[in-house]
Amino acid sequence: MHTLNIKGKLFDLSEPRIMGILNVTPDSFFAGSRTEHEEEIEKRLHQIVEEGAEMIDVGAYSSRPGADDVTPEEEMARLRRGLKVVEKICPELPVSVDTFRADVARMAVEEGGADIVNDIAGGEMDKAMFRTVAKLRCPYILMHMQGTPDTMQLAPHYENVSREVTVWLAERIDRLHQMGCCDIIADPGFGFGKTLEHNYELLNHLEDLKELNVPLLVGVSRKSMVYKLLGGSPAEALNGTTVLHTISLLKGAHILRVHDVKAAVEAKRIVMACQKNS
Repeated sequence: MHTLNIKGKLFDLSEPRIMGILNVTPDSFFAGSRTEHEEEIEKRLHQIVEEGAEMIDVGAYSSRPGADDVTPEEEMARLRRGLKVVEKICPELPVSVDTFRADVARMAVEEGGADIVNDIAGGEMDKAMFRTVAKLRCPYILMHMQGTPDTMQLAPHYENVSREVTVWLAERIDRLHQMGCCDIIADPGFGFGKTLEHNYELLNHLEDLKELNVPLLVGVSRKSMVYKLLGGSPAEALNGTTVLHTISLLKGAHILRVHDVKAAVEAKRIVMACQKNS
C-alpha cells in the first residue's frame, strides 16, 4: 500500500485518486480547461470539487508543441493567482503545481501553499529541480519525456518504449532517494515524446511500472492518443479518455490526472466494484 506524506499528514493511495486539472493559462491544448481570471478559476474549482476530485493539479505553462514560451515571472504570477483561489475554495485538498522550473516550484510550495511538485521534464529542463524538491521535502511527480515540449514529437524513437521508460524512471528514482526524497510518484508521460504506437504499447505494459515500487500517475485525458486514433479533436475525446482511464485503473494506476472529474470518478467506482467482487 502506498501513502504520501503531505505536510506531515499521510495521504492514502490504497484506492485510486482522481486529480482534477486547473489550467491558469490562455493556451492549453484543451480549450475547455483554460481559465485566466479569478471568476473563471473559481467556477472551474467548484466544478472540480463538486464532481468528486480528491487532488488538484495547477498549471500555468502550456506544454503542448508550439505553445508560446512563458517567462518564469509570468508563470509565477499566474500560479499565485490560481493558488490563492484554490486556498479559498478547497484548502483541504492536496494541490500539485505543474512546472519544470525549480524556482517556480519553490515559490509555489513556500509562498503559494502547494503540496506536490509535478515536473513534466523529470528534472531534465532544470538541473536544480532535484535539489529543490529534496530541500522542500514535498512529494514529487517524476514524469518521463523524450526531448523538450518543442522537440518531443518531431521524431520519437525507442527500441522498447516500456523498458526504456521504466529504466529511465528507475534511475532517477534512485537518485532522488539518495538525495533524501521519500515521496516520489512516477508518470510514464503519455504523449510526451511518443508516437501513437508508443503510447499504446506503453499502456499495454503499464503494469510493468509496478516494479518501481512507487505510486503511478497516469495522464491521458483528452490527449492526441485518443483523437488521433478515433478522429475528431480534444473536445470530442471524452469517451475515449474514459476507456483509457478504465484500462489504466485495471493495470494499477494510483492517480488519474483528468479534465473531466465526474467521468473519471464513475470509472473508478465501476472498476473498484468489479475488483471487490473478483
